[in-house]
Amino acid sequence: MRPKQQAQVTAAEDTASEPEPEPKPVDRKSRLRSFRVRTISSVLLIGGFIGIIWAGHVPLMFFILLLQFLVARELFRIAYIAEKSKRSLPLLRTQQWYFFFTAVFWLYLRFIKNNLLVEVTSDMTLARLFVWAVKHHSLISYSLYMAGFVGFVLSLKKGLYLHQFAHYAWTHMIILITTVPTSFFVSNVFSGILWYVLPAFLIVANDICAYLAGFFFGRTPLIKLSPKKTWEGFVGGFLGTLVIAFYLSAYMSKYKWMTCPRKDLTVFKGLDCTPDDVFIPATYTLADVNDLLPPAAAEYLRLAADRLPVPPALKAAAADFTFTVAPIQLHALSLAAFASIAAPFGGFFASGFKRAFHMKDFGDTIPGHGGVTDRFDCQIVMAVFAYTYYWSYISKPEVTLGDVLNSATKLNDHDQILLVGKMANLLAAEGLIPGSIVDALRKHLGNRFTWEVPDS
Repeated sequence: MRPKQQAQVTAAEDTASEPEPEPKPVDRKSRLRSFRVRTISSVLLIGGFIGIIWAGHVPLMFFILLLQFLVARELFRIAYIAEKSKRSLPLLRTQQWYFFFTAVFWLYLRFIKNNLLVEVTSDMTLARLFVWAVKHHSLISYSLYMAGFVGFVLSLKKGLYLHQFAHYAWTHMIILITTVPTSFFVSNVFSGILWYVLPAFLIVANDICAYLAGFFFGRTPLIKLSPKKTWEGFVGGFLGTLVIAFYLSAYMSKYKWMTCPRKDLTVFKGLDCTPDDVFIPATYTLADVNDLLPPAAAEYLRLAADRLPVPPALKAAAADFTFTVAPIQLHALSLAAFASIAAPFGGFFASGFKRAFHMKDFGDTIPGHGGVTDRFDCQIVMAVFAYTYYWSYISKPEVTLGDVLNSATKLNDHDQILLVGKMANLLAAEGLIPGSIVDALRKHLGNRFTWEVPDS
């Protein structure tokens, strides 16, 4: 452990039994200095993030992995504080990072398996090296975990059992609340960069809008866990995020780089696709918007509208009212509402966690913001919502090349050759490949090249 971290751990141990201090009032000069540092850091962070977006899907995937690594490192450090262990534990750090990267291997390959198959099957050598690993990904992942489990049991040392098992539990908890939820963003990235960038930016937008509203208008405390949070900031953040979501989603949807799915793992390669209906502007009435809502919510609004004492002229005007937007702008409002109302509780949870250990920040990686976890806490909550929302309301059933390859690798050897033969025959019949390829396959494969499906 580095000297600075050791000093923080010692300080936390010495004050663990002391009552929690009341937050000290901050003078305006200090607030302005903090505001300046925080603003500069935010601009640099957003600029760097835009650069990674421009680089594409694969760099974004590794960026998410880097964030997960940094968050896990900060939380592993807190585990030392929590356990107050003054004796060295055998192979502790090695075990923590081993389980972390085993979880990453299992999760990431689940989300990019089809993209990886497209890549490795483009070359015979790559296919020979990696297809087996992709086909048996789950078994390999479990075998890696069991190897770590056996290693942990063998490392148990008399007199340290309690600390070792406590750190084992801490490791799994940290992986569960960081690596697992945020890995859902990886799936969204390859469905279209917009489905990662928009939710992530909405968290940032809400944080900035709430901070500005609270800085200039904040008077009423919101929650004791975060004394600086105010109701004015909370409401201002909500309204500002709705406006930003509506216009930012429309702007992003203009670019295929943001909306097209990536079906391989190439870098800096252009994208071209037919825009999904969700990105195409359409004209709606209020009744159409009601149809887009979940059935229970739509019925509730219909009943409320029927019982309200609304003048007939106003009802008629509302029925004739039309507006033109892209469906993504309406979906963005749902994402913005979650980012403003529910996601901040991820930050409140983190604040309570820090207070439990008498810490101001999880770290000092980002000037003016604290540690990576301090900026990533709400993203953890948002990742799961964005993933489930996309697959519940946006995604449409379709078959991709990666899906077909994934299914084909599950066939037995005979059926795989049968598939190749039938596809070759079909393509030759349509004139897409010369018939000589079919003849060559039959010559080289001999009796294995058959058109007949075996009896079940």
